[in-house]
Amino acid sequence: MYIMRRWWDKHGVAIVLGGLTLSAAWYVRQTQGAALFEAYQLVTRPFQSSPTQEDLLANARVRELEDRLAELDSQNQKLKEMLGYSKKQKEEGIFAPVVGRSADHWWQQVTLGRGTKDGIKVDFIVMAPGGLVGRVVSVTPNTSRVLLISDATSQVGISISRSRSMGFMRGQGSNRAIMQFFDKVPSVRKGDVLSTSPVSNRFPPGLPLGRVESVNLDKSPAPEAVIELTAPFNSLEWVMVYPNSSPAPPEAAKPKP
Repeated sequence: MYIMRRWWDKHGVAIVLGGLTLSAAWYVRQTQGAALFEAYQLVTRPFQSSPTQEDLLANARVRELEDRLAELDSQNQKLKEMLGYSKKQKEEGIFAPVVGRSADHWWQQVTLGRGTKDGIKVDFIVMAPGGLVGRVVSVTPNTSRVLLISDATSQVGISISRSRSMGFMRGQGSNRAIMQFFDKVPSVRKGDVLSTSPVSNRFPPGLPLGRVESVNLDKSPAPEAVIELTAPFNSLEWVMVYPNSSPAPPEAAKPKP
């Protein structure tokens, strides 16, 4: 008994400290140091400076102004592009912002923030840098509704600039369209540039449309080509509206009484 007491007096403190150390290490491992971190935070929090409500509001205001500045810079760039495009045109057009576009009909129609008060009428043509966008199908004093050439119901008479081979284009509800040729063996190849043709009833001739992406000469009943439309349909924000100088489509003959 005396020997055990002497041994405990000599080594007891070390054993207790070792046990506490092992227990603390096990607890830290089990909690992934969370308790230790909380203790550190409790001790150091009085010396940390937390942002005031005024600081938070000021930072939010700065971020808001930065976002607005970025948006204004983007709009300014778009307007510069439209101004440069307008200067290249022989005829003066009407600047019009795109103010409405349905997600369900993204490739079909857009609404413009200009109308009869600005001189826009039904059948006016709508252009953007890159080419033809569509035509005005309805108008109010302050807005206009545009049927896009990418719409599946839209058909446009077009021709290949290089060879003058003609046909008509059908929208596909995307930035691709299909051209069906009038000729059985048209002169066409990948990369050919396309524009509206002189026989188009809806648009004046020579308006740029896009480029030939691929050709299928074996397609029945007529050869076809896939066209990549060059107008920026995905990102339309501003467009130019022009009077339509093409002749109106002939009306159906009325039966004689």
